[in-house]
Amino acid sequence: MSAITHHEVNYADGIKKIHYVASGPVDGPLIFFIHGWPATGITWKAQLEACASVGFRAIAPDMPGYGQSTARREVDDYCIEAIVDGMIALLADTGRKAAVWVGHDWGSGIVSAVALQHPEVVKAMVNMCVPFLTIELGWDALLSLMNRDVYPVDKYEFGQFDYIKNWEENFEKTVEWFDSDIAGVCAVMAQKFISRKDTMRPNDMMALVRKNSGWLGGIPKPPSRQQLGPVALPDDVFESFVSDMEKTGFWPGSAYYLHLDRNAKYNANCEKKVDFPVLFIHARWDMTCETIHSQFPEPMRQNCSNLTEAKIDAAHFLYFEKPREVNAVLLRWLADQVPSEWPGALESEYTKAK
Repeated sequence: MSAITHHEVNYADGIKKIHYVASGPVDGPLIFFIHGWPATGITWKAQLEACASVGFRAIAPDMPGYGQSTARREVDDYCIEAIVDGMIALLADTGRKAAVWVGHDWGSGIVSAVALQHPEVVKAMVNMCVPFLTIELGWDALLSLMNRDVYPVDKYEFGQFDYIKNWEENFEKTVEWFDSDIAGVCAVMAQKFISRKDTMRPNDMMALVRKNSGWLGGIPKPPSRQQLGPVALPDDVFESFVSDMEKTGFWPGSAYYLHLDRNAKYNANCEKKVDFPVLFIHARWDMTCETIHSQFPEPMRQNCSNLTEAKIDAAHFLYFEKPREVNAVLLRWLADQVPSEWPGALESEYTKAK
């Protein structure tokens, strides 16, 4: 098994730093794994190991605001434009000109923005849970695609994304709540058996955050680690995740939520149609961004000429919960749809006889 190594790249005239973990041969085809909220690079360990085992150079950064990367309490650091600059610096550090990009949650929005702003650096793109042409285009995109049969506007103005509006309106108070038990919050996100929810009913936990005066129904503090069941991540990965989150707190990573309108302006005039291979992985029981029955995937379907979709029986943190299934889908798609990037593709003779 390939070792996981630690690296860092400085950018923005040396003011900022991105820490990343990597595995696989340095000269292997390059694939990036971009995490969302909240996570760190090491939470992709199962994917790094799977890709490295077949010859990819697999890299997962601690995104700006997380882990060992720069995590200043500067709001401007966390608009998509600033984050994309970091991703281009990360790519430059490898000496490559392009890569396969994989994102989950906010990571999907970042990968999508990289594709919109710098399509030349994208050989193929994978989004998990959050489709291309949604979150990176801001509030208008999200609200126009809302399933109003489930979230009628008179009761749920912002649908299941009321929690984002809560970040905008009650940022410091919400950060304080999350920071009151970081290990507990991380355990909530990484719960092992949280699937099989009825996604055709409103998710009041996310859709009524402001009305409830807080998360999880407005309870005064997060559940403790001891109150919760087993987590889906391996113990060493989970403990590293918690330790990293305790270093930064939730302020920096949560500031991504403060720029939806700014991000929309940044990406508004980009060409939306893409021809490189795209994979979208639905989480069947995702209550955060439901994509099985809603219209959220439609702009992606209309604008991606080479699109593959897969469904995995998991909740929102599907790569925590079902790593083998995620890896199987990813590797099959890479071999089928991105054969030029399959390790050894140019050197090996592979012919179907019949």
